[in-house]
Amino acid sequence: MALYLLFESASGYGLFHAYGIDEIGQSLDAVRSSVLDLDRFGKAVKLSAFTPFSSAIDALNQCNAISEGIMTDELRSFLEMNLPKPKEGKKAKYSLGVVEPKVGSHISEVTGIPCQSNEFVQELLRGVRLHFDRFIKELKSSDLEKAQLGLGHSYSRAKVKFNVNRVDNMVIQAIFLLDTLDKDINSFSMRVREWFSWHFPELVKIVNDNYLYAKLAKFIVNKSDLAEKDIPDLAEITGDEDKAKEIVEAAKASMGQDLSPVDLINVQQFAQRVMNLSEYRKKLHDYLVTKMNDIAPNLTSLIGEVVGARLISHAGSLSNLAKCAASTLQILGAEKALFRALKTKGNTPKYGLIFHSSFIGRASTKNKGRMARYLANKCSIASRIDCYSEESTSAFGKLLKEQVEERLDFYDKGIAPRKNLDVMKAAIENLANDISNEDDEKVDASAKKSKKKKSKAEADGDAMDLDKPSNVADGEAEPGTEKKKKKKHKLEDTQEQENGAAHVNGVEFSVAIKKFFYAKDANALLFS
Repeated sequence: MALYLLFESASGYGLFHAYGIDEIGQSLDAVRSSVLDLDRFGKAVKLSAFTPFSSAIDALNQCNAISEGIMTDELRSFLEMNLPKPKEGKKAKYSLGVVEPKVGSHISEVTGIPCQSNEFVQELLRGVRLHFDRFIKELKSSDLEKAQLGLGHSYSRAKVKFNVNRVDNMVIQAIFLLDTLDKDINSFSMRVREWFSWHFPELVKIVNDNYLYAKLAKFIVNKSDLAEKDIPDLAEITGDEDKAKEIVEAAKASMGQDLSPVDLINVQQFAQRVMNLSEYRKKLHDYLVTKMNDIAPNLTSLIGEVVGARLISHAGSLSNLAKCAASTLQILGAEKALFRALKTKGNTPKYGLIFHSSFIGRASTKNKGRMARYLANKCSIASRIDCYSEESTSAFGKLLKEQVEERLDFYDKGIAPRKNLDVMKAAIENLANDISNEDDEKVDASAKKSKKKKSKAEADGDAMDLDKPSNVADGEAEPGTEKKKKKKHKLEDTQEQENGAAHVNGVEFSVAIKKFFYAKDANALLFS
């Protein structure tokens, strides 16, 4: 039986005829040894046909189809044109060797061409790939390398499709920077306190907040310059007039040593840097809140922005977090304790990063493990909804949070919480109602606009009627009034059609939402 080889290159499709397999041998070792020798391999395999791609876009489309195991129309016509046609009612006396088994099965189903994909065929195709530029004389090796490079870049760009507003990498970088800033601000604030305490040690006991202390150190500079006139400014900084008076009194009887003007300037500049870092930290936190509401609104409303961002960061991405089981999500961040417990055969940890949630802190000591397991289950559901839903909404996260609150009440009062299925149905109904309400508001706004236009048209018509001379007899009707009536009827008909279309669109959209969340894959994600 003859053997043909289909080779997909970056420049086009190539069909090779392996006619001299006996020259190199049937075993894998013989083929592998002959692949490196072009003279020997060229006696066994020859080029039968070649068709180049028409453009780079065509090459990308063909590459995507091959990677998905689909035979394109161009590939089918190429094979049917160049492969020998069997007689009617008889099987083909040849087989086609391909690299991808999925492509081979699709070719066999559609065209009936027998295909095979085994180690022997793959070794032969490896030799074809190695000497491909030698088989086609008009193709230079440099041109083939450029085609491969361009197709590789375009294929990678096409595969990496993402929404700019939902890039979780920004959240990962933001939470890393936020944690670093917290450590730096704490260490710098302690340095400001220690440095300025040589000059004004009593201020540490009066003011506890780091940002407020740095602000006061910058304002005071020299304690000997403080007087009664500075009390309003101090009260504005601290927010408490009594505390401002206490600072002034403490400055008068301070035990601190005097510092030179240069030292005071350095303390003031360093306090200003700490203030700038604290202000930037607030802005970064606001940025993290907005990004989390865009990327994972349900997870954010359930567990908070910071804890949710830490979970995404530790998992690597939102998709990785969505793929995690609830038991894995529960101990994310406690890997060392887990492996230590497995090694020493001790008790495994009950929670990891999820411990920072307020729900775990509110639970009693004996129920913290149960609460962590239950909360991890809800976080897993919320992350999957955020990852795989096309529309971003926090309706599911809010109801999941209510469900966790009900679980806390169950531990205290014994009232059973709602089930996941009931909560999901309620969230979908709320979402559908919100969409229908928005559509009704749009319809009302359009109706008001059309009424205003009608009233203006009627006023203009009355004014025109007053200006016209009465040249028409009593029994005759004016042609202008008939046209106006027709226009009014047309306006009313179009308005009714718009109202009906808007209502139908709202119903269709709510039905589409229900279909999405009750699909087979969505059920596996939501109710697992």
